[in-house]
Amino acid sequence: SNRKAVSLLQLGRSRRRVSANQRASELLQKRAHQLGSKALAAVAAQIPGNAFAKVIDMIETLLERLKEEAAAEADHKAWCDEQLKANKLKRGKKTAQASQLSADIDTFSAEIADMGATIDKLVNQQADLTKAMQEATAQREAEHAENTATIADAAAGIEAVQRAIVVLKEFYSSQSSSLLQQVPEMAAYKGMQSSKGGVIGMLEVIETDFSRLKADTEAGEKAAAEEYEGFMEDAKGSKLKKHEAEVQLRLDKDQAEFERGQTKKDLRATEEELARANKYFEYLKPNCLEVHVNWEERVARRKEEIEALKQAYAILDQKSVG
Repeated sequence: SNRKAVSLLQLGRSRRRVSANQRASELLQKRAHQLGSKALAAVAAQIPGNAFAKVIDMIETLLERLKEEAAAEADHKAWCDEQLKANKLKRGKKTAQASQLSADIDTFSAEIADMGATIDKLVNQQADLTKAMQEATAQREAEHAENTATIADAAAGIEAVQRAIVVLKEFYSSQSSSLLQQVPEMAAYKGMQSSKGGVIGMLEVIETDFSRLKADTEAGEKAAAEEYEGFMEDAKGSKLKKHEAEVQLRLDKDQAEFERGQTKKDLRATEEELARANKYFEYLKPNCLEVHVNWEERVARRKEEIEALKQAYAILDQKSVG
């Protein structure tokens, strides 16, 4: 009868569904074991006890979830790759900048120390020149006073000798009795007038000595004055140059100290940026690098999970004609 035929057909379909459910469940259990997939194992365990429609829905839901997870993980992988690359570049750049800034600070410090030593040297040299000029001036003044006195004494000696010679010549030429009366002692020298080494000759030698002393002292004074003027001119010129060099060096040193200060600020800022980049790298490590299974393996496993679900779905979806 028709009822019996329909009943047999339904029974056949039911048996085929039970058989399909069993095969799908076995397939998923096998693949779950091979892949170590809890998701596949969970679905495989639920297939035998559930209606066909619910099993299909279960597989479709899991398929959708796995595809969403795969898409999300691919997005995360792309984000990780981008962040890791940018972070590595930043850490490298900031490390290089910090190294260069440290080297610049060391260079500034060496230049500042060198300029400081040169400034001290210039200050000492100027002090030495000032002292030398003071000593030269004191020596020149003393020498000038001594020479002036010597020249004056020589001039006075010449004048005295010349007066004496005039007096003697008048005495010898006139032999006036009045002179003899005034200076009786002169009579004893009357016979020395023409003798070698006479008084007048001796006085003339003395006059020559005084003249030579005066001339030599005047020449010496002139030479010493010129030498002093030359020394003072050179010393003043040298001191001025050293003073100008000192002033310029102090300006340069101030500038170098300012630039070193700015460079230290730049270094602190760069080190802070580097510290932030290193901290961010520590955050990226567990999220992007330190995973139990690498990304390629996870992608491959998920593909296999999806493929197993598709195969199970195909088994369940087969249509039989009764």
